[in-house]
Amino acid sequence: MRFLPTVWRALGDPVGMFRLYVRVLELLGKEARLGLALAFANLVLAGAQFAEPVLFGRIVDVLSSDKPASSAWPLLGAWVAFGLFTIITGAAVALNADRLAHRQRQAVLSNYFEHIMQLPLTFHSGTHSGRLMKVMLNGTDALWRLWLGFFREHFAAILSVIVLLPLSLVVNWRLAILLFVLCIVFTLITTFVVRKTYGMQSQVEEHYSDLSARASDAIGNVALVQSFVRIEAEVQGLRFIAANLLQAQMPVLSWWALVTVITKASTTITVLAIFALGIALHARGLTTVGEIVMFVSFATILIQKLEQVVAFINNIFMEAPRLKEFFQVLDAVPAVRDRPDAIEAGRLAGLVEFSDVTFSYDGKRPAVEDLSFTALPGQTIALVGPTGAGKSTAIALLHRAFDPQSGFIKIDGMDVRGIKLAALRRNIGVVFQEALLFNRSIADNLRVGKPDASEEEMRKAAARAQALEFIDRSSHGFDTNVGERGRLLSGGERQRLSIARALLKDPPILILDEATSALDAVTEAKVNAALDEVMRGRTTFVIAHRLSTIRNATRILLFESGRVIESGTFDELVAKGGRFTELARAQFMVQESVKQSTDQNANQSTETSAGSSIVKA
Repeated sequence: MRFLPTVWRALGDPVGMFRLYVRVLELLGKEARLGLALAFANLVLAGAQFAEPVLFGRIVDVLSSDKPASSAWPLLGAWVAFGLFTIITGAAVALNADRLAHRQRQAVLSNYFEHIMQLPLTFHSGTHSGRLMKVMLNGTDALWRLWLGFFREHFAAILSVIVLLPLSLVVNWRLAILLFVLCIVFTLITTFVVRKTYGMQSQVEEHYSDLSARASDAIGNVALVQSFVRIEAEVQGLRFIAANLLQAQMPVLSWWALVTVITKASTTITVLAIFALGIALHARGLTTVGEIVMFVSFATILIQKLEQVVAFINNIFMEAPRLKEFFQVLDAVPAVRDRPDAIEAGRLAGLVEFSDVTFSYDGKRPAVEDLSFTALPGQTIALVGPTGAGKSTAIALLHRAFDPQSGFIKIDGMDVRGIKLAALRRNIGVVFQEALLFNRSIADNLRVGKPDASEEEMRKAAARAQALEFIDRSSHGFDTNVGERGRLLSGGERQRLSIARALLKDPPILILDEATSALDAVTEAKVNAALDEVMRGRTTFVIAHRLSTIRNATRILLFESGRVIESGTFDELVAKGGRFTELARAQFMVQESVKQSTDQNANQSTETSAGSSIVKA
């Protein structure tokens, strides 16, 4: 039985189709014990199924000989017993295989979801969410189909072929040669078709991924599509991808349809060949009528099992591209993870220290370089500078979206890499530029910060965030659904809700990432009032382009090309007359400072003049 390894080699897959399938079976996890029991049951079934044609042949020999017909009854009884055993065992195998496949499919789907949620933001920013969903659903569906097919029929079919061929040699080696020829023909045909279609099927899966990503992209930006009258263009784009998909898929289907036709034709050819050879052998006394009937049954069963084996190979072949995508994501290792000796830090005070921190995304140009500063508990540190200067990267390093290549970041004297990720991020609250909300109720979105929060706690946080008014005005209060990404709320309402979420979490360290950049003046005033409330008593890092929002910051760090080029309070930086002064002038923030400085100088001059007059007097 060397035809299966030949087919594996014929696939030409660098990962190795056989190894791929072994990994599919390894994912059975806790269900592996049941899988072994089903495998043993399949082995027993494979032996029991061939008892029927053997008994059939023996009964025919008894009836066609001079022996009394009554001697056929024990054989018939044994046939009935084997038949009942096969039916009952087959039903039990099918039932348990179904349950195993469904249970493990849900378990793997949950584990996969947990895995991708732990992958770093760099992975998600470079991978379309629609593609990830497609990989998750298609991959788990493929696993389910392979598990189900393997334990219900494919493994039994493989074992049947392995059992049948040696058994047929024992019964009549001359007739058995025809069965071996049949296996060889199947091997050659399957190998040829797999070689022809393997690359084609990989292209088909690429088109499926493109289709999923394109559809998800259009639906996620439906407002843009409608406002720019892009519906027809997007539909045409999707149809174009679908047409390419069909164009790639049809040749694959045609080749496998050819295998099906040849398989059915071989049934008739093999049976006719067995009868022809059997008649010739019977005329020479080299076989009996019962053996001829037996081998016709053997051939019928063998072709049925070979069809299942080919279906098994076809299934692996068709599912391989989906499984490879699935395993590629599953094998992605988070760049940031807990150290073996990481500690559960509890609630931190908020003393943050950056010491000679350098980080680069591509290993060539540093995003931040030799960054050093300290934020005391309760201070507000503002990070300003042009886009791409390194502000967001510095803050991302704080909550370990990445780890620096050199230098270290400490909180309360502890290296952040020595603190468990969950513990670190529980101590840090983030209010993003875009209010990130789930398509769930207001209460569900608030409880992201504190899962066990009571309604009274939520009302208090919402009131402090200037959000209670619009929540009470909503149709169902805290049970009101906010829509996908919060689209049923206005921009200001979404932002105030995200601030209330941060208040409810009550972290000692807060990050405000351009939290008011997209708001109008009236809404910004409300949000700023909410931000003043949430910043009170916390170490706060503010990423800002509007300098008006960081007028009262404890310290301002001006970034340029990954470095801090100026540092100080607002007035100190303006007085320096450097790059920060240019930014302030561009945003009409210098006039006030200059006026204050002029007034102070005027007052000093008046005092000096008065002093001089007194001296003269």
